[in-house]
Amino acid sequence: MWYISRFFLTGFPGLESNYLWLSIPFSSIYAMVFLGNCMVLHVIRTESSLHQPMFYFLAMLALTDLCVGMSTVHTVLGILWGFIREISLDSCIAQSYFIHGLSFMESSVLLAMSFDRYIAICNPLRYSSILTNDKIMKIGVAILCRSSLLIPPVIIRLKFLNYCHPHILSHSFCLHQDLIRMACSDIRFNSIYGLFLVISNLLLDAVLILISYIMILHTVLAIASREERLKSLQTCVSHICAVLVFYIPIIGLTMVHRFGKHLSPLVHVLMGNIYILFPPLMNPIIYSIKTQQIRRRVQRLFCLK
Repeated sequence: MWYISRFFLTGFPGLESNYLWLSIPFSSIYAMVFLGNCMVLHVIRTESSLHQPMFYFLAMLALTDLCVGMSTVHTVLGILWGFIREISLDSCIAQSYFIHGLSFMESSVLLAMSFDRYIAICNPLRYSSILTNDKIMKIGVAILCRSSLLIPPVIIRLKFLNYCHPHILSHSFCLHQDLIRMACSDIRFNSIYGLFLVISNLLLDAVLILISYIMILHTVLAIASREERLKSLQTCVSHICAVLVFYIPIIGLTMVHRFGKHLSPLVHVLMGNIYILFPPLMNPIIYSIKTQQIRRRVQRLFCLK
């Protein structure tokens, strides 16, 4: 079987002469992703008062975001620094596996966090008995299995496709939809199974998160005191922001891929980088600002009065 073993990565079309300058903001963003998420993990690990279900789930989110940054940093900065211009098929398949797997994992963690908020607000008296450390461990293992074990069939098949179309990737990293676009083999399995994964993970999670917040809102509106209603809703603000930060770039990238074929390739590249980098960059900022316990611990960490 013959296939092209090397694929060319697309940097930022039309901005090749400015790569050195572009590398400065991108290096800064990756540094903030790593430092921000490591800081959240450090704070949760070292502060005993944060050893609660809500913050265990936040630690899962920070760890996932950290891995997302690590999965793409070498190709994005490699292009901007002039070290990388192409990638082997095996490396591309591996990167695609981690990008999509971590995306599903982040969606699953956000769903678990919405379940945490639902229990905390709708059934507060049973919160500690429902979300025990053992249950949280099982939820974490279920998230890991769901995100890593469902993807291999569609990813492994990429190895056995014939690639005869121009082997130029649309982004600075590898995505499953990019690879099957270049294939000349029968891709029906990849298309159908890929759609199943999106529906059973991202779409299902979004619907369940929405349902949980409808139930939370119903419970909160039944509270007589306005102050208590606001206090209950404020505990959800950080999670709502994290959900929006995750799903809006995905919707934007999907719309650009589906309806933006006439747009400049630069728009596609920028949307792809926003999809990859925006959630890991923003989540530590959101939780450091909106969550009082995290904010106070971070202030102590940097000796701010």
